[in-house]
Amino acid sequence: MKKIGITGQSGFVGNHLYNTLHISKGFELVPFDKSFFEKEEELENFVSTCDVIVHLAAMNRHEDANVIYNTNVSLVKNLIDACIRTGCKPHILFSSSLQESRDNLYGKSKKEGKEAFRDWAERHQTKFTSINIPNVFGPFGKPNYNSVVATFCYKIAREETPKIINDGEVGLVYVNYLVSKIIGAINGDEATEKLGNYSEELVVPPQYFKKVSEILSILTRFKSDYMEKGIFPNLDESFEKDLFNTFRCYIPTDHYPVKFTKHTDARGSFVEIARTQTSGQFSFSTTVPGITRGNHYHTRKAERFAVIQGKARIQLRKIGTDQVINYELDGDEPAYVDMPIWYTHNIKNIGDTELITLFWINEPFDPNDADTYFENV
Repeated sequence: MKKIGITGQSGFVGNHLYNTLHISKGFELVPFDKSFFEKEEELENFVSTCDVIVHLAAMNRHEDANVIYNTNVSLVKNLIDACIRTGCKPHILFSSSLQESRDNLYGKSKKEGKEAFRDWAERHQTKFTSINIPNVFGPFGKPNYNSVVATFCYKIAREETPKIINDGEVGLVYVNYLVSKIIGAINGDEATEKLGNYSEELVVPPQYFKKVSEILSILTRFKSDYMEKGIFPNLDESFEKDLFNTFRCYIPTDHYPVKFTKHTDARGSFVEIARTQTSGQFSFSTTVPGITRGNHYHTRKAERFAVIQGKARIQLRKIGTDQVINYELDGDEPAYVDMPIWYTHNIKNIGDTELITLFWINEPFDPNDADTYFENV
Protein backbone atom coordinates (compact mmCIF):
# COMPACT_ATOMS: atom_id res chain seq x y z
CA MET A 1 0.00 0.00 0.00
CA LYS A 2 1.81 3.13 -1.22
CA LYS A 3 1.29 6.29 0.82
CA ILE A 4 0.89 9.15 -1.65
CA GLY A 5 0.81 12.88 -1.01
CA ILE A 6 -0.09 15.49 -3.62
CA THR A 7 1.06 19.09 -3.29
CA GLY A 8 -1.51 21.22 -5.05
CA GLN A 9 -4.11 18.66 -4.01
CA SER A 10 -6.94 21.20 -4.29
CA GLY A 11 -5.87 22.45 -7.73
CA PHE A 12 -7.20 21.38 -11.12
CA VAL A 13 -4.94 18.37 -11.84
CA GLY A 14 -4.35 17.66 -8.15
CA ASN A 15 -8.06 17.30 -7.43
CA HIS A 16 -8.56 14.89 -10.33
CA LEU A 17 -5.51 12.85 -9.31
CA TYR A 18 -6.64 12.72 -5.68
CA ASN A 19 -10.17 11.59 -6.58
CA THR A 20 -8.91 8.96 -9.02
CA LEU A 21 -6.44 7.53 -6.53
CA HIS A 22 -9.26 7.49 -3.96
CA ILE A 23 -11.18 4.96 -6.09
CA SER A 24 -8.06 3.00 -7.09
CA LYS A 25 -6.60 0.03 -5.25
CA GLY A 26 -3.17 -0.07 -3.66
CA PHE A 27 -2.88 3.55 -2.52
CA GLU A 28 -3.28 5.41 0.76
CA LEU A 29 -3.70 9.16 0.39
CA VAL A 30 -1.82 11.53 2.69
CA PRO A 31 -3.74 14.84 3.02
CA PHE A 32 -1.94 18.04 2.02
CA ASP A 33 -2.77 21.71 2.56
CA LYS A 34 -1.00 24.60 0.87
CA SER A 35 -0.32 26.14 4.31
CA PHE A 36 2.22 23.33 4.90
CA PHE A 37 4.74 25.23 2.76
CA GLU A 38 4.73 28.00 5.37
CA LYS A 39 5.00 25.66 8.38
CA GLU A 40 8.23 23.66 8.61
CA GLU A 41 6.89 21.12 11.11
CA GLU A 42 3.75 20.42 9.04
CA LEU A 43 5.79 20.01 5.86
CA GLU A 44 8.26 17.72 7.62
CA ASN A 45 5.41 15.55 8.94
CA PHE A 46 3.99 15.41 5.42
CA VAL A 47 7.20 14.27 3.69
CA SER A 48 7.91 11.82 6.55
CA THR A 49 4.56 10.10 5.97
CA CYS A 50 4.77 9.78 2.17
CA ASP A 51 6.29 6.99 0.08
CA VAL A 52 5.48 9.05 -3.01
CA ILE A 53 5.00 12.81 -3.44
CA VAL A 54 3.46 14.24 -6.61
CA HIS A 55 4.54 17.88 -6.68
CA LEU A 56 1.85 19.74 -8.59
CA ALA A 57 1.75 22.95 -6.54
CA ALA A 58 2.80 25.86 -8.73
CA MET A 59 1.81 29.31 -9.91
CA ASN A 60 0.84 29.49 -13.58
CA ARG A 61 -0.28 33.08 -14.01
CA HIS A 62 0.44 36.45 -12.40
CA GLU A 63 0.76 39.97 -13.71
CA ASP A 64 4.40 39.94 -12.57
CA ALA A 65 6.37 37.05 -14.11
CA ASN A 66 9.01 37.37 -11.40
CA VAL A 67 6.39 36.41 -8.80
CA ILE A 68 5.68 33.22 -10.78
CA TYR A 69 9.38 32.37 -10.98
CA ASN A 70 10.15 33.08 -7.32
CA THR A 71 7.06 31.22 -6.08
CA ASN A 72 7.70 28.06 -8.08
CA VAL A 73 11.42 27.90 -7.25
CA SER A 74 10.64 28.49 -3.56
CA LEU A 75 8.07 25.66 -3.44
CA VAL A 76 10.62 23.20 -4.84
CA LYS A 77 13.30 24.38 -2.41
CA ASN A 78 10.99 24.08 0.60
CA LEU A 79 10.03 20.53 -0.34
CA ILE A 80 13.65 19.44 -0.86
CA ASP A 81 14.78 21.11 2.36
CA ALA A 82 12.06 19.29 4.33
CA CYS A 83 13.24 15.96 2.89
CA ILE A 84 16.87 16.74 3.78
CA ARG A 85 16.04 17.83 7.33
CA THR A 86 14.03 14.65 8.00
CA GLY A 87 16.29 12.32 6.04
CA CYS A 88 13.28 11.12 4.05
CA LYS A 89 13.67 9.84 0.50
CA PRO A 90 10.21 9.62 -1.09
CA HIS A 91 9.80 9.06 -4.80
CA ILE A 92 9.06 12.58 -6.03
CA LEU A 93 7.18 13.20 -9.27
CA PHE A 94 7.37 16.77 -10.56
CA SER A 95 4.93 18.39 -12.98
CA SER A 96 7.12 20.14 -15.47
CA SER A 97 5.98 21.75 -18.71
CA LEU A 98 6.66 21.92 -22.43
CA GLN A 99 7.54 25.54 -21.67
CA GLU A 100 10.68 24.59 -19.74
CA SER A 101 12.71 25.08 -22.94
CA ARG A 102 11.15 28.47 -23.74
CA ASP A 103 12.55 31.86 -22.89
CA ASN A 104 10.09 32.90 -20.18
CA LEU A 105 10.24 32.96 -16.41
CA TYR A 106 7.53 30.33 -15.96
CA GLY A 107 9.47 27.92 -18.18
CA LYS A 108 12.69 28.82 -16.39
CA SER A 109 11.10 28.04 -13.01
CA LYS A 110 10.07 24.61 -14.26
CA LYS A 111 13.50 23.86 -15.71
CA GLU A 112 15.30 24.90 -12.53
CA GLY A 113 12.81 22.95 -10.41
CA LYS A 114 13.50 19.81 -12.41
CA GLU A 115 17.26 20.29 -12.07
CA ALA A 116 17.00 20.86 -8.31
CA PHE A 117 14.98 17.67 -7.79
CA ARG A 118 17.34 15.71 -10.03
CA ASP A 119 20.41 16.90 -8.11
CA TRP A 120 18.71 16.00 -4.79
CA ALA A 121 17.77 12.53 -6.05
CA GLU A 122 21.27 11.80 -7.35
CA ARG A 123 22.94 12.97 -4.13
CA HIS A 124 20.58 11.01 -1.89
CA GLN A 125 20.13 8.01 -4.20
CA THR A 126 16.37 8.14 -4.39
CA LYS A 127 13.96 8.10 -7.31
CA PHE A 128 12.81 11.25 -9.08
CA THR A 129 10.48 11.52 -12.08
CA SER A 130 9.98 14.69 -14.07
CA ILE A 131 6.72 14.69 -16.05
CA ASN A 132 6.70 16.98 -19.08
CA ILE A 133 3.06 18.04 -19.50
CA PRO A 134 1.33 19.82 -22.42
CA ASN A 135 -1.80 22.00 -22.16
CA VAL A 136 -4.38 20.23 -19.97
CA PHE A 137 -8.16 20.57 -20.16
CA GLY A 138 -11.06 18.92 -18.39
CA PRO A 139 -13.87 19.47 -15.87
CA PHE A 140 -13.39 22.05 -13.10
CA GLY A 141 -10.45 23.90 -14.64
CA LYS A 142 -10.24 27.52 -13.51
CA PRO A 143 -11.27 29.98 -16.27
CA ASN A 144 -8.70 32.63 -17.21
CA TYR A 145 -6.07 30.52 -15.47
CA ASN A 146 -5.79 26.81 -16.33
CA SER A 147 -6.58 26.70 -20.03
CA VAL A 148 -8.28 28.40 -22.96
CA VAL A 149 -10.83 25.55 -22.89
CA ALA A 150 -11.86 26.40 -19.32
CA THR A 151 -12.19 30.08 -20.24
CA PHE A 152 -14.27 29.38 -23.35
CA CYS A 153 -16.56 26.90 -21.54
CA TYR A 154 -17.21 29.29 -18.68
CA LYS A 155 -17.97 32.26 -20.93
CA ILE A 156 -20.11 30.41 -23.49
CA ALA A 157 -22.24 28.72 -20.81
CA ARG A 158 -22.96 32.18 -19.36
CA GLU A 159 -23.95 33.91 -22.61
CA GLU A 160 -20.61 35.68 -22.94
CA THR A 161 -18.60 35.91 -26.17
CA PRO A 162 -14.98 34.70 -25.89
CA LYS A 163 -12.28 36.46 -27.88
CA ILE A 164 -9.60 34.67 -29.88
CA ILE A 165 -6.29 36.44 -29.32
CA ASN A 166 -4.14 34.04 -31.36
CA ASP A 167 -5.76 31.40 -33.55
CA GLY A 168 -2.88 28.99 -33.35
CA GLU A 169 -2.89 25.21 -33.08
CA VAL A 170 -2.83 23.97 -29.49
CA GLY A 171 -1.58 20.60 -28.27
CA LEU A 172 -4.01 19.32 -25.64
CA VAL A 173 -4.30 16.44 -23.20
CA TYR A 174 -7.47 15.52 -21.30
CA VAL A 175 -7.03 15.50 -17.55
CA ASN A 176 -8.20 11.88 -17.12
CA TYR A 177 -5.51 10.73 -19.56
CA LEU A 178 -2.85 12.77 -17.79
CA VAL A 179 -3.89 11.31 -14.44
CA SER A 180 -3.56 7.78 -15.86
CA LYS A 181 -0.02 8.64 -16.98
CA ILE A 182 0.91 10.00 -13.55
CA ILE A 183 -0.42 6.85 -11.86
CA GLY A 184 1.51 4.76 -14.40
CA ALA A 185 4.67 6.67 -13.48
CA ILE A 186 4.01 6.06 -9.78
CA ASN A 187 3.75 2.34 -10.48
CA GLY A 188 6.75 2.30 -12.82
CA ASP A 189 4.64 1.27 -15.80
CA GLU A 190 5.52 4.15 -18.15
CA ALA A 191 8.42 4.31 -20.60
CA THR A 192 10.80 7.07 -19.46
CA GLU A 193 14.10 8.64 -20.46
CA LYS A 194 17.02 8.61 -18.01
CA LEU A 195 18.16 11.92 -16.52
CA GLY A 196 20.68 10.22 -14.20
CA ASN A 197 21.20 7.05 -12.20
CA TYR A 198 18.13 7.76 -10.09
CA SER A 199 16.28 10.31 -12.20
CA GLU A 200 13.99 9.93 -15.19
CA GLU A 201 11.69 11.95 -17.40
CA LEU A 202 8.24 11.06 -18.70
CA VAL A 203 7.12 13.09 -21.69
CA VAL A 204 3.33 13.13 -22.05
CA PRO A 205 2.56 13.90 -25.71
CA PRO A 206 -0.59 15.83 -26.63
CA GLN A 207 -3.59 13.67 -27.45
CA TYR A 208 -5.12 16.30 -29.71
CA PHE A 209 -3.96 19.18 -31.88
CA LYS A 210 -6.74 21.71 -32.42
CA LYS A 211 -6.93 25.30 -33.61
CA VAL A 212 -8.39 27.70 -31.05
CA SER A 213 -11.17 28.65 -33.50
CA GLU A 214 -12.12 24.97 -33.91
CA ILE A 215 -12.47 24.56 -30.14
CA LEU A 216 -14.63 27.67 -29.97
CA SER A 217 -16.81 26.44 -32.85
CA ILE A 218 -17.49 23.08 -31.19
CA LEU A 219 -18.29 24.67 -27.83
CA THR A 220 -20.64 27.15 -29.49
CA ARG A 221 -22.43 24.21 -31.11
CA PHE A 222 -22.74 22.52 -27.71
CA LYS A 223 -24.35 25.70 -26.37
CA SER A 224 -26.86 25.83 -29.23
CA ASP A 225 -27.71 22.12 -29.46
CA TYR A 226 -27.34 20.96 -25.87
CA MET A 227 -28.16 23.91 -23.65
CA GLU A 228 -30.82 25.51 -25.87
CA LYS A 229 -32.36 22.47 -27.58
CA GLY A 230 -31.50 19.64 -25.16
CA ILE A 231 -29.79 17.58 -27.89
CA PHE A 232 -26.86 15.38 -26.91
CA PRO A 233 -24.03 15.68 -29.48
CA ASN A 234 -22.29 12.78 -31.16
CA LEU A 235 -19.97 11.35 -28.50
CA ASP A 236 -18.29 8.67 -30.59
CA GLU A 237 -15.20 10.82 -31.29
CA SER A 238 -12.97 11.01 -28.22
CA PHE A 239 -12.06 14.71 -28.38
CA GLU A 240 -15.68 15.84 -28.64
CA LYS A 241 -16.65 13.53 -25.79
CA ASP A 242 -13.87 14.89 -23.57
CA LEU A 243 -14.77 18.45 -24.55
CA PHE A 244 -18.47 17.82 -23.93
CA ASN A 245 -17.87 16.40 -20.45
CA THR A 246 -15.72 19.46 -19.75
CA PHE A 247 -18.36 21.88 -21.04
CA ARG A 248 -21.20 20.31 -19.01
CA CYS A 249 -19.42 21.11 -15.75
CA TYR A 250 -19.56 24.85 -16.47
CA ILE A 251 -23.31 24.99 -17.04
CA PRO A 252 -24.90 27.11 -14.26
CA THR A 253 -26.88 25.04 -11.76
CA ASP A 254 -30.01 27.13 -12.32
CA HIS A 255 -30.19 25.84 -15.90
CA TYR A 256 -32.02 22.80 -14.47
CA PRO A 257 -34.61 21.43 -14.24
CA VAL A 258 -35.51 21.85 -17.92
CA LYS A 259 -39.20 21.41 -18.71
CA PHE A 260 -40.31 19.28 -21.64
CA THR A 261 -42.73 20.33 -24.33
CA LYS A 262 -45.88 18.30 -23.71
CA HIS A 263 -48.17 17.56 -26.66
CA THR A 264 -51.72 16.69 -25.60
CA ASP A 265 -54.78 15.68 -27.64
CA ALA A 266 -57.84 13.42 -27.28
CA ARG A 267 -55.64 10.33 -27.19
CA GLY A 268 -53.49 11.54 -24.30
CA SER A 269 -50.06 13.18 -24.29
CA PHE A 270 -46.64 12.81 -25.92
CA VAL A 271 -43.31 14.06 -24.55
CA GLU A 272 -39.91 13.73 -26.23
CA ILE A 273 -37.45 12.69 -23.49
CA ALA A 274 -34.10 12.99 -25.26
CA ARG A 275 -32.88 13.76 -28.74
CA THR A 276 -29.35 12.58 -29.43
CA GLN A 277 -26.74 12.45 -32.16
CA THR A 278 -25.08 9.54 -30.42
CA SER A 279 -25.86 6.01 -29.25
CA GLY A 280 -27.03 5.20 -25.75
CA GLN A 281 -29.43 3.32 -23.55
CA PHE A 282 -32.94 4.30 -22.45
CA SER A 283 -34.45 2.76 -19.32
CA PHE A 284 -37.08 3.51 -16.68
CA SER A 285 -37.71 2.85 -13.02
CA THR A 286 -40.66 2.91 -10.66
CA THR A 287 -40.03 4.03 -7.08
CA VAL A 288 -42.36 3.80 -4.11
CA PRO A 289 -42.82 6.82 -1.77
CA GLY A 290 -39.90 7.61 0.52
CA ILE A 291 -37.32 5.54 -1.38
CA THR A 292 -34.02 6.97 -2.68
CA ARG A 293 -32.17 5.58 -5.69
CA GLY A 294 -28.62 6.28 -6.82
CA ASN A 295 -25.97 7.76 -4.52
CA HIS A 296 -23.20 7.15 -7.02
CA TYR A 297 -21.17 9.07 -9.56
CA HIS A 298 -19.59 8.53 -12.98
CA THR A 299 -16.20 9.58 -14.29
CA ARG A 300 -17.05 9.72 -18.02
CA LYS A 301 -20.71 8.91 -18.74
CA ALA A 302 -23.43 11.43 -19.58
CA GLU A 303 -26.81 10.71 -18.02
CA ARG A 304 -30.31 12.25 -18.03
CA PHE A 305 -33.06 11.77 -15.42
CA ALA A 306 -36.59 12.60 -16.64
CA VAL A 307 -39.54 12.52 -14.22
CA ILE A 308 -42.84 11.77 -15.98
CA GLN A 309 -45.06 10.74 -13.05
CA GLY A 310 -44.99 11.57 -9.35
CA LYS A 311 -42.83 13.96 -7.38
CA ALA A 312 -39.08 13.67 -6.99
CA ARG A 313 -36.11 15.40 -5.44
CA ILE A 314 -32.85 15.05 -7.35
CA GLN A 315 -29.68 15.84 -5.42
CA LEU A 316 -26.15 16.37 -6.71
CA ARG A 317 -22.87 16.98 -4.92
CA LYS A 318 -19.47 17.45 -6.50
CA ILE A 319 -17.02 14.86 -5.17
CA GLY A 320 -14.80 16.38 -2.49
CA THR A 321 -17.23 19.17 -1.58
CA ASP A 322 -20.12 19.56 0.88
CA GLN A 323 -22.47 21.70 -1.24
CA VAL A 324 -25.64 19.82 -2.20
CA ILE A 325 -27.72 20.99 -5.16
CA ASN A 326 -31.45 20.19 -4.89
CA TYR A 327 -33.96 20.02 -7.74
CA GLU A 328 -37.65 19.18 -7.27
CA LEU A 329 -39.53 17.77 -10.25
CA ASP A 330 -43.23 16.98 -10.74
CA GLY A 331 -44.58 14.62 -13.38
CA ASP A 332 -47.50 17.01 -13.96
CA GLU A 333 -44.89 19.25 -15.62
CA PRO A 334 -42.37 16.73 -17.02
CA ALA A 335 -38.77 17.92 -16.72
CA TYR A 336 -35.23 16.58 -16.76
CA VAL A 337 -31.89 17.08 -15.03
CA ASP A 338 -28.57 15.93 -16.52
CA MET A 339 -25.82 14.49 -14.31
CA PRO A 340 -22.31 15.96 -14.72
CA ILE A 341 -19.38 13.61 -14.26
CA TRP A 342 -17.71 13.58 -10.82
CA TYR A 343 -21.02 14.55 -9.18
CA THR A 344 -22.58 11.96 -6.89
CA HIS A 345 -26.34 12.01 -7.42
CA ASN A 346 -29.60 10.45 -6.28
CA ILE A 347 -33.34 10.67 -6.83
CA LYS A 348 -35.98 10.30 -4.10
CA ASN A 349 -39.74 9.87 -4.31
CA ILE A 350 -41.03 12.75 -2.17
CA GLY A 351 -44.69 12.28 -3.17
CA ASP A 352 -47.36 9.87 -1.97
CA THR A 353 -47.79 8.02 -5.29
CA GLU A 354 -45.52 5.88 -7.42
CA LEU A 355 -42.65 7.76 -9.11
CA ILE A 356 -41.80 6.95 -12.72
CA THR A 357 -38.40 8.08 -13.98
CA LEU A 358 -36.91 7.64 -17.43
CA PHE A 359 -33.14 7.44 -17.82
CA TRP A 360 -30.83 7.94 -20.77
CA ILE A 361 -27.11 7.21 -20.57
CA ASN A 362 -24.67 7.51 -23.44
CA GLU A 363 -23.14 4.05 -22.91
CA PRO A 364 -25.07 0.79 -22.62
CA PHE A 365 -25.10 -0.78 -19.17
CA ASP A 366 -22.17 -3.09 -18.51
CA PRO A 367 -21.96 -4.73 -15.05
CA ASN A 368 -18.19 -5.20 -15.52
CA ASP A 369 -17.51 -1.57 -16.40
CA ALA A 370 -15.85 0.38 -13.59
CA ASP A 371 -17.39 3.80 -14.18
CA THR A 372 -19.97 3.83 -11.37
CA TYR A 373 -18.71 4.58 -7.86
CA PHE A 374 -20.97 4.62 -4.84
CA GLU A 375 -20.91 7.50 -2.37
CA ASN A 376 -23.78 9.17 -0.54
CA VAL A 377 -24.85 12.64 -1.56
